[in-house]
Amino acid sequence: MKLIETGTVLLDLDDNGVAHLRLNRPEASNGMNVPFLRELYDAVMVATGRPELRALLLTGEGPNFCAGGDVKTFASKGEELPDYLREATAWLQNVTQGLLALPVPVVAGVHGFAAGGGGLGLVCACDIVIAGESAKFMSGAARVGMAPDAGSSATLPQLVGLRKAMEILLLNPTLSAAEAAEIGLITRVVPDADLQSEALAAARTIAEGPPRALGAIKRLVWSGLGNRVEAQLPEEARTVSELSGTADAREGLAAVLERRKPTFTGR
Repeated sequence: MKLIETGTVLLDLDDNGVAHLRLNRPEASNGMNVPFLRELYDAVMVATGRPELRALLLTGEGPNFCAGGDVKTFASKGEELPDYLREATAWLQNVTQGLLALPVPVVAGVHGFAAGGGGLGLVCACDIVIAGESAKFMSGAARVGMAPDAGSSATLPQLVGLRKAMEILLLNPTLSAAEAAEIGLITRVVPDADLQSEALAAARTIAEGPPRALGAIKRLVWSGLGNRVEAQLPEEARTVSELSGTADAREGLAAVLERRKPTFTGR
């Protein structure tokens, strides 16, 4: 059943109760801007409202799962970027909270890059993450003079530990799928050719289980850090907006677009 057929986010629901949510900005590596984030939130809410829902599968169209924020859009905003990011991070917070509160488990199938608050943040907010062997993971926030969002400053340390989280956030390494699995960032790695079938199989296995019990398990596990994640979201948004008004943030965005190393001045 097609629930959302057009736009930057697509959603369908099969006869087994598995909803498939697809990020659909392939030309921008599923980079997040405000219209995209609005549509993503709407899709999560549509899925939430379906009584037959048993599992949600999240994937990305095109060469990458999600490259994070839409750098081109951000760079075009100039001095208006803080206001723009206040709106963008508000929608991203809504998406994150929607996924965490979804009464069924969420399976992510990751290929290409999962980067930034968008890509890495979504990965951290999912319950099961299956990645193709060529997938890559990175934070990227510090690279453009900003801070992590989508709750990842709380979820990432819980997943991989404090020291490894600091390394990922401060040094911006690009992690292979195998490295991500080894540190507990993702669930498992499969051959690229098998990613879609393996992710769908995991979602269908969940859909065959007892929905109330699985929903309760998800709620209980996340509630152990849920208060910390929700408390962290407003502070993340405030920090991202504040940092986006700095010269270093503008330099970081320009450097990404110009494919060069940034020169940060602390202003």
